[in-house]
Parts: sequence; C-alpha cells; structure tokens
Amino acid sequence: MRIEISVEGERFQATLTDSAASRDLIAQLPLTLDMTDHGGVEKTGALPSELSLDGQSSGADPDVGDVGYYAPGNDLVLYYGNQSYYDGIVVLGKFEGDAPERLARMDGDVTVDVDRFE
Repeated sequence: MRIEISVEGERFQATLTDSAASRDLIAQLPLTLDMTDHGGVEKTGALPSELSLDGQSSGADPDVGDVGYYAPGNDLVLYYGNQSYYDGIVVLGKFEGDAPERLARMDGDVTVDVDRFE
C-alpha cells in the first residue's frame, strides 16, 4: 500500500506495512490535515477516526523517515528527525527517497494532503 503526501507544493511517497492500522488509514483517504511541528523531529495532525491497534505492540521507536500513528492523540505522524521509543506510537510505514530531509526544511506548522498513490 502506497500513499502520497503533498506539503507546500512538495510531494512525498510512502509505503505502508500491511496492518490493521494501515488499512484503517487507507480507508479514510483522501485527507487534508493541519499538522503541528514538535521538537524539530516530527509533524503531527489529528485524524478523523481512530486506527485499529490490533496486532500492535504498546509502543515503538520510530526511525527518521517513518510514517506513524500516535494512538493517544489519534494523530498521523511524519518523522523527519530522531524520536525515541514512546508508548502509543505505531509505525505505519516508511517514506521513500529524500522525503525526511525535505520535510525537515519546512519550518513550523503545515497543511498536508494525504491520498493513495498508485
């Protein structure tokens, strides 16, 4: 499953894992999300509906370039910096190419469009 994220005229593709949470995200697409920058490592935005946590561990240590879900806040998360293990994080997939570096250059809050990518 692949998605495309558009931010400020830039387009990023990501490949999602085959999980209940990823399938729930795909079912909500297309989406436009207002995302907040946190600590210079991630951008987060509230999803309209919760994603399933079936088969997920209690937390994760996401890598730079991961696409994730923060269950306690019901947020989609785009990791462009190093975030340590945290309860409630679910890694949904991984960006392709230089997306993390390009996201890192986007200061502050952003509005993103998320859709399926064929």
